[in-house]
Amino acid sequence: ALILKKSCAPGLLVRPINGPAAAPGLASIFPPGLQAIYGECRRLYPDQANPLQVTAIVKYWLGGPDPLDYISMYRNVGCAAQDVQEHWHYISFGLSDLYGDNRVHEFTGQEGPSGFGFELTFRLKREVGETAPPTWPAELMQGLARYVFQSENTFCSGDHISWHSPLDNSESRIQHMLLTEDPQISPVHTPFGLVNFLQIVGVCTEELQAAQQWNGQGILELLRGVHVAGGPWLITDMRRGETMFDIDPHLQQERVDQGIETEGSNLSGVSAKCVWDDLSRPSEDEEDSRSICIGSQPRRLSEKDTEQIREALRKGLEFNTKAALPPINSQKQGHDRPQSRKDSLESESSAAIIPHELVRTRQLESVHLKFNQESGTLLPLCLRGRLLHGRHFTYKSINGDTAITFVSTGVEGAFATEEHPYAAHGPWLQVNTHTGSWQNTVPSESIHTP
Repeated sequence: ALILKKSCAPGLLVRPINGPAAAPGLASIFPPGLQAIYGECRRLYPDQANPLQVTAIVKYWLGGPDPLDYISMYRNVGCAAQDVQEHWHYISFGLSDLYGDNRVHEFTGQEGPSGFGFELTFRLKREVGETAPPTWPAELMQGLARYVFQSENTFCSGDHISWHSPLDNSESRIQHMLLTEDPQISPVHTPFGLVNFLQIVGVCTEELQAAQQWNGQGILELLRGVHVAGGPWLITDMRRGETMFDIDPHLQQERVDQGIETEGSNLSGVSAKCVWDDLSRPSEDEEDSRSICIGSQPRRLSEKDTEQIREALRKGLEFNTKAALPPINSQKQGHDRPQSRKDSLESESSAAIIPHELVRTRQLESVHLKFNQESGTLLPLCLRGRLLHGRHFTYKSINGDTAITFVSTGVEGAFATEEHPYAAHGPWLQVNTHTGSWQNTVPSESIHTP
């Protein structure tokens, strides 16, 4: 449940983190993490010290359903010199650590990320005659925050979000999202770590598909060059009826198609509905039953195995120039982020996490792969944009620890090889595709997409 109110933060309490100290006694009233972000907002909007806010009636740390304590809404006049139109600017508070007392986020020091390390922003075109900002973007941001808190997957610039519904519940074509750095808000150093600001950008289905097939940053750059599709500050216009490819047909062929051909895709993995069966395994073999997922009924894993597999998957989804998967050995995990936080599945900027020793590798004779429809439509992207460029692509099940990684020959750290193209570590299956030969040999009817 959300309520709309005027910000209770008086001007003298809002200051940049490196600015002059608040009056004695007042700083203690204002949580330091919240104070630091308000300071950056005050720098950007000095004439709007008390903006409208949407706030959760019952805070998340008191058992409420909404992770964001507040969403502030500002009126931005734009910038005529840069051809930026007037719009509403939404800023979240709660994905980062606002309080520093472990009520929501574990405090890990000033040098690392604060909480999840980011807050969300959104820029919505102001319609003629609009005197107050619409509040639906606040609920959209709460929905994204709930996903982050529940899955512990963080977002990165360049990520895409398949939403499959108009963002404002209208008839709009804007039904998906890309994420990028906010063009105006600088990263904030708080007493509890660093906070970056990721801006939500509403896009059409065709633009989302182009981002999947190529990369999110490339599509964002094209959107910046088309005024009605976003412009320099990537402002979302829910009334936009044309894609940027409708507006400029040359963008598809001359930029996107060429980019896919020369660069491939930087989408290294997605969360999906998927499962795999070991068709070569005798049903009476119970020796490894605890460490494999059979059909749609995953066998129970120990907590230790589960955490080890998750860490290996996080590292395995990392994209780098060597197209390497993690070596399967035991090394100490880095201390640059909390162990409980997961990296984004859809960005090449994920931080490296070294896995622990996993259960033994099993070489399989034949497997049966099952994907839901949306996941199945990404198979051409997996082949054309990733494997043919010597990279890997992972489907991570949203229903458990099951994962399917397609690897091409030459990917370092892969345990599936040309001699043994199907191999598994617990519920993590790897399929070696022999540098694209899989695309030409597997009949289409063997790809099951319920």
